[in-house]
Amino acid sequence: MSKREALSRYNLIIKKLRNCPSDFNEIISYLEFESDLQNYNFVISKRTFLRDLDDIRSLYNIDIQYDFSRRKYFIDTADQPEVQNKILETFDLFNALNISERIADSIHFEKRESKGTENINGMLHAIKNKLQISFNHKKYYSDKETKRLLEPYALKEYKNRWYILGKDQKDMRIKNFALDRISEFEVKRVKFKLPPDFSVNKYYEHSFGVIVNNEKEVSEIVLSFTHIQGKYIKSMPLHHTQEILVDNSDELRIKLKMFITHDFVMELLSHSYKVKVIAPQSLCDELKRNYMKALNNYE
Repeated sequence: MSKREALSRYNLIIKKLRNCPSDFNEIISYLEFESDLQNYNFVISKRTFLRDLDDIRSLYNIDIQYDFSRRKYFIDTADQPEVQNKILETFDLFNALNISERIADSIHFEKRESKGTENINGMLHAIKNKLQISFNHKKYYSDKETKRLLEPYALKEYKNRWYILGKDQKDMRIKNFALDRISEFEVKRVKFKLPPDFSVNKYYEHSFGVIVNNEKEVSEIVLSFTHIQGKYIKSMPLHHTQEILVDNSDELRIKLKMFITHDFVMELLSHSYKVKVIAPQSLCDELKRNYMKALNNYE
């Protein structure tokens, strides 16, 4: 059996179980169907199937478990669901891009520069082993590079960009640095101790995006969206504290509890006339000032 055939079989097993939990016979029936379709022999014994599950776990970090009550196999995302869902999402994309040698006319990619993801593995190694990292960093509003020495705590994704979060040894403050603004990255041999009370989820608990303002109090925000825009907001909530107050043919009104940051203001501005700030008044005034500046550009 070729390695290509085995890898294709792994992909089919994952695809089948992504659609729905299945017992062994249902999986084999699916593999028989795909065998006829692709002119391969994907049919395997129960022993080989169990070995495949170990290989899938090792290669893709996708954990397939057996539910004895339903007597079906399923993809377990209970442990670190966000990570598992991202793995499965990436797996789908990889398979889509791997189906043909020529896909330029079938998929249109955003034309963007590198996200700096080439350093992610090194950063994860440093985070896991609590090793300091050094790099050159260039801010968006400056051409000058600065040398940084950081105790890395976590990686953060926001709007298709990656950020490294950690304590800057220059002033001992916790900061974010965009990976696409980093160069000359190096993992140092200097160990550090993670603060015992630090939690990345707690750190970003009341924030939108990457900006955190712990010096301010959490605000209670009430927003009114148009009925159509509200459907998007329900399908992809703005924040985990999102609570629906009104949902009818006129509006979707929600309540959030979070810090009001620049990232959040920019998000609201992106919804234009489809959102109205009900509270607090300070946020309403902030949006008004931004809209007035925008209007002044056209005078």
